[in-house]
Amino acid sequence: MSRVIGITGSIAVGKSTVTNYLRTHGYCVLDADEISHQALEKESDCYQKIIESFDCLDDNQNISRQKLGQIVFRDANKKALLESIIHPFVKKMLEKGIQECQEPLIFLDVPLLYESHMDEMCDDVMVVYVDEKTQLQRLMKRNHMDEKQARLLINQQLSIEKKKAWADYIIDNCQNFEDLYQNIERVLKVLKDEIVCH
Repeated sequence: MSRVIGITGSIAVGKSTVTNYLRTHGYCVLDADEISHQALEKESDCYQKIIESFDCLDDNQNISRQKLGQIVFRDANKKALLESIIHPFVKKMLEKGIQECQEPLIFLDVPLLYESHMDEMCDDVMVVYVDEKTQLQRLMKRNHMDEKQARLLINQQLSIEKKKAWADYIIDNCQNFEDLYQNIERVLKVLKDEIVCH
């Protein structure tokens, strides 16, 4: 049975850089965002439920992620409804991936890990962290937006400080890539040592 490590963070903290590093170094990573995109495909169990609840189809009867995003961004109840359709599908697919994985370590990349209670599926949680000021600056630069827009996006998620407080492992990404990779390797060494000891 693999040891399951949840990876989370917040917007613009560099979580995808961490998961890309893990993937390119041969680790098994399941990506909740990729799975939630599959949930919007016509073949998915979620498709019918979504189109019955939201006016979000394009001309080809595909779900338009842009239309859907605009609907839920403005309405907390609709956002909660969409999550109630997609999250069980994501959870089911993650569980399937965990069962199929033959590696000693498996990483679950879940942006809303705590919010969706998917941390309960994990043995440990790794939080990719930058301080809130750095997060704000990176988001403004990356998405070409002003401070007000950036704060609005950040405030839609649990604060990074709260996630940091709950984490078993913290990957600090306040400096450069070299430091980040060293921090990842440091945590991986601890995880591997613990597997050997068990």
